[in-house]
Amino acid sequence: MRIAVTGSIATDQLMFYPGRFTDDFIADHFERVSVSFLVDRMEIRRGGVAANICYGMAALGLRPALVGAAGADFADYRSWLDRHGVDTASVHVFELFHTARFMCTTDAAQNQIASFYPGAMTQARTIELAPVAERLGGLDWVVISPNDPEAMQRHTAECRNRGYRFVADPSQQVANMDGAELRELVTGAALLFCNAYEKALLERKTGWTDAEVLHRVGVRVTTLGAHGAVVESPDAPPIRVPAVPPHELVDPTGVGDAFRAGFLSGMCWGLGWERCAQLGSLLATYALETVGTQEYEVKPEHFIDRFAAAFGPAAAAEVAPRLGVTDPDSGGPAGGRQR
Repeated sequence: MRIAVTGSIATDQLMFYPGRFTDDFIADHFERVSVSFLVDRMEIRRGGVAANICYGMAALGLRPALVGAAGADFADYRSWLDRHGVDTASVHVFELFHTARFMCTTDAAQNQIASFYPGAMTQARTIELAPVAERLGGLDWVVISPNDPEAMQRHTAECRNRGYRFVADPSQQVANMDGAELRELVTGAALLFCNAYEKALLERKTGWTDAEVLHRVGVRVTTLGAHGAVVESPDAPPIRVPAVPPHELVDPTGVGDAFRAGFLSGMCWGLGWERCAQLGSLLATYALETVGTQEYEVKPEHFIDRFAAAFGPAAAAEVAPRLGVTDPDSGGPAGGRQR
């Protein structure tokens, strides 16, 4: 399966505040906020939505093509992705820019305050998909994940013009795009990803109802945090998949990207939507249990054990061959095992 994942490539600066943000917000003074939080820990990690998705897919044994823009500081990051199975040959390096940077502070209640500096990502609008397709011998899927807004529009238009099936994943950029841009981005997508808040915001900005959005895409996947995810299509009842309980809550950064990586991997394997969502649910929990968006490791046997504990032996038996597990041990919970 030839899949190109377009979107952001970034360095993550992750900070951790031991208190709660809400304890220092005053309801009647939101018109003028000036507050500083003393963090007790900071981590510098690799990130960016497209890079995170590719890392997760590669962790499951696939080889997605990462398509995006990075700066002159990308050499070490490229080496990391190459070593972990990601095809980086279609990452364009712009020497006059710094790779995008994501700065995020997480409090004790898992609330987050974040900023994003685009840097080289602004140049993603110059990237064409046709050379990627030529290099790979065609494209079966193109993922349009958060990126420079003009790049997202360009990639979407090229997918329509060239007949590439595409996945619309506007995510964080829903807040930065107007209704016309979002309507253009979503219409005709074979698959649409949103979380619950982004779904509501997209409907408000486009002026479309829930049903109208659904009838403009093939399948819509809405993540619901601790409540799991729901997969909807116009001609079938909704499929609801629970979240996999984490062994410990460490850092929510990148959880949505990991869900998408798991879901897209199942899709590339030709699995049904329920299995795809289950794969996304478990991989999201892996990300939740680690600091950094590309620090978890998938050990196939342990992954299948945990998958069986969450979703049953029949589901695990269907997924196991895709991970090279020929005799899955699905007789008991994997909660006490290392991943």
